Amino acid sequence: MKNIIISEQISISDNYKYFLELVEEKKINVIVIKMGDRIDIEKDIYFSFIWPNNNQQILENTLNNNSIVCKLNYKSFSMLFTGDIEKIAESKIIEEYNSDKSNLKATVLKVAHHGSKTSSCKELIELIKPTIAVIGVGKKNKFGHPNSEVLDTMRNIRSKDI
Repeated sequence: MKNIIISEQISISDNYKYFLELVEEKKINVIVIKMGDRIDIEKDIYFSFIWPNNNQQILENTLNNNSIVCKLNYKSFSMLFTGDIEKIAESKIIEEYNSDKSNLKATVLKVAHHGSKTSSCKELIELIKPTIAVIGVGKKNKFGHPNSEVLDTMRNIRSKDI
């Protein structure tokens, strides 16, 4: 492994200290990204970073709401990865991209926070307009993910859920 991409951390936990020790020990390059950054993979393939905004980090449930949100772009195809953000971060993203909502459109959406009822607000999903929505969950998980309202939102925009 050559690189690890992370966002700026609001607080320094024991886990984060351990992470820093490991990457130093294994001589792994750490790339700290912020909203607006771009990482080129090869010709026509790149990641654009949608969130977090390091100037406006969210103090509520910091690990989830300051998750990296990035978009993989390849010609006319794109995938939006939303991490574990919740509705408060989704609202901030909508505000940030109000002038150019096309940055949020994606062919495939990795649905935020396992399809939890605390995420995937209808307004953001309608802006993304995914053809396919992927929700990562365990069968019969103790949290009841994905939430039925989130599934209804996906169906209402005619997204295929996987």
